[in-house]
Amino acid sequence: MSVEPGPGGAPNPDDVPRLLEAMRAVGSGLQLRSTLERICETAAELADARYAAVGLTAECGDGLTEHAGEDTGGQSVRWIGRLPDGYGETGTTGATDTTGATGGACRSPEAGFLAVPVRVQGESLGTFYLAEKRDGGPFGEHDLDMVRVLAREAGIAVGNARLYGAAKRRERWIDGSVAVTTALLSGGDADEALQVVAEQARRLSDSMAGLVLLPAAAGGLEIVAVASEHPSRALGLVVPPENEVAGQILAGNAVFVEDAASDPRMLSDLSRGYGPTMLLPLRSGGRVLGTLVMARAADARPFTDAERTLATQFASQAALALMMAEAQRDREQLAVYEDRDRIARDLHDLVIQRLFATGMLLESAQRRSVLPEVRKGVGKAVDELDVTIQEIRTAIFALQQGPAEFPTRLRTRVLREINMAAVPLGFKPSHRFVGSVDTAVGELTAKNLVAALREALSNAFRHAGASQIDVTVDATVRLPDERTGVRLTVTDDGVGIPEGGRRSGLKNLKRRAESLGGDSWYGPGSGEDGGGTSVVWEVPS
Repeated sequence: MSVEPGPGGAPNPDDVPRLLEAMRAVGSGLQLRSTLERICETAAELADARYAAVGLTAECGDGLTEHAGEDTGGQSVRWIGRLPDGYGETGTTGATDTTGATGGACRSPEAGFLAVPVRVQGESLGTFYLAEKRDGGPFGEHDLDMVRVLAREAGIAVGNARLYGAAKRRERWIDGSVAVTTALLSGGDADEALQVVAEQARRLSDSMAGLVLLPAAAGGLEIVAVASEHPSRALGLVVPPENEVAGQILAGNAVFVEDAASDPRMLSDLSRGYGPTMLLPLRSGGRVLGTLVMARAADARPFTDAERTLATQFASQAALALMMAEAQRDREQLAVYEDRDRIARDLHDLVIQRLFATGMLLESAQRRSVLPEVRKGVGKAVDELDVTIQEIRTAIFALQQGPAEFPTRLRTRVLREINMAAVPLGFKPSHRFVGSVDTAVGELTAKNLVAALREALSNAFRHAGASQIDVTVDATVRLPDERTGVRLTVTDDGVGIPEGGRRSGLKNLKRRAESLGGDSWYGPGSGEDGGGTSVVWEVPS
């Protein structure tokens, strides 16, 4: 095909319909790949070129990320992710002018090669390539003018698509922020709310893992929530305060790492297998409440500037919600304390005084009675009243204590959860302890076992419709790998788990167990013919 330039280097009138068709394709939708392939096809046909391609720069600005192309010899060259062999990053082979994607157009008559930058609003987005005229000749001025027109259209298509993509990404991050705020302010379990933060951060950033760290009691940062594509044992680990990254985070500074596995500032036990990583402070009102970590796989692409900005905004929103949730819990706790003080005062000022007065009346009646049986019965009633008064005084003392004054043994915490569950259930679950649960089970495991028990009892109340629940904590079990462990079993006689029913609570239990190197499963319950559900949660002690 031989094409002659129009007057003054303008496109040949015969080519205008095809150019208009390419422009129409640009404005007809936001499917970038099909639009660029159509532009490449048009360029190859109008210039009688064997090859046409558009190379796009990565949004983070570190080289070419993908290609769309057309081979008019009958094969399509589509989205190959790299430059064609032999053309290098500037897209020029054998050319003396190698301005490539960042400069002006360049031609190599010897190689039959043409490259024109793709720009929109002055920003370079890539390069438009033509190669090998079918008649073996060089590309002329007409070809250059035509490719410039198509390059402008390609720039518009890329710009529109990236704007659309950016808007969709912002929408996803906003939706994630709403989910996090809802979880933190719902008044539910705090550990589960932090797990939602980690899950949303991992999903929104296309990361391999998302972690939430909070300041540890002894200094440093403790990992309190982990969301990972694979089971992780990071939960409960503490990053020491002398760690450089921990120091920067606690000072309120974000840290961006290109390769976590090889960065000497990162803990090798935590960073193995991870590449690009963002560590963002959860900061609100001048306070650093914790850290949000998003880590991609070692071979994954780096985070773009736009992703870093969106993640930072997400962390700020999560920190604000975290602070609001903390204030909400403080208000609720204050209300509980005030209510407990009122109950203690009422017990002391009303109940005990009335019981004491009743006891004095009985003692007076006892002295006036002439029948030995009556005197003996009244005396026994007075003794019972004295015991009751002592028990009420003990309860008053307990009500006036703060949470830190309560015993923190695992057995006590388990019994407390069972007693709390008795109120909504309408009956008290039975319990059994096997082995030295208070000495054999570590604090991290104990904390998670109590949370697992709370989840299991909550599931039984909401879904089982049970009339009997049995709780067993066994600290004498051996895990499959011969480590010592602890097993929590919660069995009910309810309706069981229906086919296709929700299993989010069971998934939470399994994820929590796996994060500690254990496992969780369920089976038949204690009802008739195996009715109900038995939930087992087993981890190293």
